[in-house]
Amino acid sequence: MLAIEESRKLSLANLPSLTLFTGADQGQYDIMKTQVLKQIGYDPADLNFAYFDMKEVDYNSLELELVSLPFFADEKIVILDHFIDITTAKKRYLTDDELKAFEDYLENPVPSSKLVIFAEGKLDSKRRLVKLLKRDATVFEALEPKEQELRAYFQKWTQEQGLTFGGNSFEQLLIKSSFQFSEIQKNLLFLLSYKDSGLITEEDIVEAIPKTLQDNIFDLTQLILTKKIDQARDLVKDLTLQGEDEIKLIAIMLGQFRLYTQVKILQESGQTESQMVSSLGHYLGRNPNPYQIKFALRDTRGLSLNFLQDSIRYLIQADYQIKTGVYEKGYLFEKALLQIASQSN
Repeated sequence: MLAIEESRKLSLANLPSLTLFTGADQGQYDIMKTQVLKQIGYDPADLNFAYFDMKEVDYNSLELELVSLPFFADEKIVILDHFIDITTAKKRYLTDDELKAFEDYLENPVPSSKLVIFAEGKLDSKRRLVKLLKRDATVFEALEPKEQELRAYFQKWTQEQGLTFGGNSFEQLLIKSSFQFSEIQKNLLFLLSYKDSGLITEEDIVEAIPKTLQDNIFDLTQLILTKKIDQARDLVKDLTLQGEDEIKLIAIMLGQFRLYTQVKILQESGQTESQMVSSLGHYLGRNPNPYQIKFALRDTRGLSLNFLQDSIRYLIQADYQIKTGVYEKGYLFEKALLQIASQSN
């Protein structure tokens, strides 16, 4: 179960004496943090809560708060936010003496103070302080979810919101969101604002969710393959005016053409779609989504392996020449696109 689901069970009534929220999956972590603060009823004006931003904390004030007794209730909640000193982040805000003092407190905490710690990022397991927290705290760690966990969580979430997905629309959502927790959540909110309940179609995905850079690069590739040079130039101009760099555009196009090439090679070797997923999973270290393979097979129909390999070579050459200052990058990128277009059928 994802940490964000486990943490839903928390409330002010059952909050442990020491709770740690952490994790490298920033999207899941941010939502979990907001969710938990709401569940425990955090209110900055409530004197039963004491909030400290560890990026700006005066440790003496924090220490005094930890050991002092509550005034208006039997217990008080002390919240430590952005405690990145216990993560692998290079930035540090507390001195070694202050961290040692906090370790000493954890060894002998005040029973009337419940401590809630938010530490975005990956815990530094080598630190004694982290070992103490893992020993004594209830830990909710937002790890990067597996694909099946993502599916299960968001299918349940969308059902709770009254949404259902028709055809391949859910797959389209996942692919468009690059299987990233925060992107899926953001795009679902777009869908809810577009259609607050009912059936979501593939057309809804296209209409409601803003185009990503990958979407625009896919469009650019299709324009080049169909020799619509003027439209391709206009799209490149729009992207660069939005602040996108040609080197970044080349990198994404290279990734696209590499996938096309890999799929083409496997197809010519006689592999089926499911076999391609397994083969690419072994090569990449992770299984690609089957729909990505299906779309790649569709998009490479009529393209030869030699053409795909030449396209990769043109892009790599443009990337090298830009980075070595051979000529202006806008010219070199357009040259590579024209070379690809001239070779397409």
